[in-house]
Amino acid sequence: MFSNLALAYMFIYVCLGMIVFGIILLFQMKMKHNAELRQIEQYTEKHRDYFIYVQAHLHDEVTLELPPGVLKPLERRVIQDKFMEWIEQFKGDARQKLIGLCSEAGFVSQEIRALSSIRYGRRIEAAYRLGGMRAEEAVPALEALLDRTKYGPQTIIIARAISKSASRPDQIRAMLGKLLSYNKPIHHMAADILLETQLDSASLIRKLLDDPNPDLVKIALVAMWGQAVPSVVPALNRLVGSDQKDVRAEAVKLYLSSNPALKDETITQLMNDEEWEVRAAAAKALGLLHAAGSIPLLTAALEDESWHVRNNSAESLSLLGEQGFEVLCQVASTGVGVARETAIHRIERMMDKENNHKAVEQMVAFNKNKLMYESYFGMEPNKRTVQMARVGGDSTA
Repeated sequence: MFSNLALAYMFIYVCLGMIVFGIILLFQMKMKHNAELRQIEQYTEKHRDYFIYVQAHLHDEVTLELPPGVLKPLERRVIQDKFMEWIEQFKGDARQKLIGLCSEAGFVSQEIRALSSIRYGRRIEAAYRLGGMRAEEAVPALEALLDRTKYGPQTIIIARAISKSASRPDQIRAMLGKLLSYNKPIHHMAADILLETQLDSASLIRKLLDDPNPDLVKIALVAMWGQAVPSVVPALNRLVGSDQKDVRAEAVKLYLSSNPALKDETITQLMNDEEWEVRAAAAKALGLLHAAGSIPLLTAALEDESWHVRNNSAESLSLLGEQGFEVLCQVASTGVGVARETAIHRIERMMDKENNHKAVEQMVAFNKNKLMYESYFGMEPNKRTVQMARVGGDSTA
C-alpha cells in the first residue's frame, strides 16, 4: 500500500516538474521571439538608406551595389526578405536586377545548400525562398527535392518554387507530370502553379493543349480561364470533340464562354452530350447568347436527370424574353415532376425581383411577364400577391 502511494506521489511530482519545465520553455521561446523581432526592426532601420538607394536606382542604367559591411545571419535574412518582397512587386528589368543582387549576395547559394539540410522545415523554407528569388540555378536541386518528397502541402510549395524559377518549358512540364503522378484531383491547383511561371504562359498552354497526356490538357484548359489566348482557339475547337469526358467538358465551357456563333446542329449535339457538365454549360450559354431558336431544346432539358442542367435551362428560358417566360409558365401550369418544380422555382425568383427594377425597360418587361403570369395562375398563386411595378403612374404599362 505504502509503495503504491509513494509511486503515486512520485508520478505527481514528475508531472508537475514537466509542467513547470514546459512553462519555462514557452516563456524562453516567447522572449527569444520578441528579441528577434526587436533585432529585425533594428536591422531594418540600419539598412533603411541602403533600401532607399536600391529603390531609387532600380530603373536606372547602373549596377547596383551589394549590401555594405559584414552581415550577421539575421541581418542577411532581413535584406533577403526585402528583396523577395520587391521581386514579387516589380517586373521586367527591375525584377532582374533584384534577382541578380540575390545571387551576388550569396542568398541563392545559401538556400540551395539548405535544400540538403537534415531539418525538414529548413528544406521547405529554402524551397520557398528560392522560388521567391526566382533562382534559375536552383531548379535541378528543387526537382530532386520534389522527387524524394511524399505528397502533401510541401509538394505544392516546392512545385510553385520550380514554376517561379524555371527557365525552360520542359522543366514546367516535368514538374506538372510529377504532381499528376500522385493521382490526386489537383488540376486546378496545378493550373494555378503553372501561371506562376516567368515564361510565356500562352505558349506553354498551347503546347500542353497538344500534349498526349489528357491530364496535362485539362490543366491547360483550367489555366485558360481568365486568360486571353486567341492562338489556342483551333486547339479548343478540336478538344470540344475529345473522347475524354473531363477534357471535353472543360473545352466546351471555354468554347461557350467566348460567345461563339453556334449552329443548330452544334447546339443539338451539345445539349444531348452524355456528360452533364457539357449539357449544363450549353444550357447556360444559350440564354446568354439569346438563342431563341433553342427554346424547344431548353424546354426538353427541364426534365434532365441533372439538377444543374435543369436549373441552367430554366435560367436561360427566363432570359429569352416573353416567349421563354411563357414556356416556363406553361411547364409550371401543366408539367409534371422535376420539370414543373424547376419552372415554378425560376418563375418565383423572377417575380420576386419586381422591387429591384429601376430602368423603364426593365419595368415594362416585368409588367408584361406579370400579365402573362396572372393569365396562367391568377392573382394569388400559392397565396402570394404580386404587386405591379409602376411606370410613370400607369399600372397598365
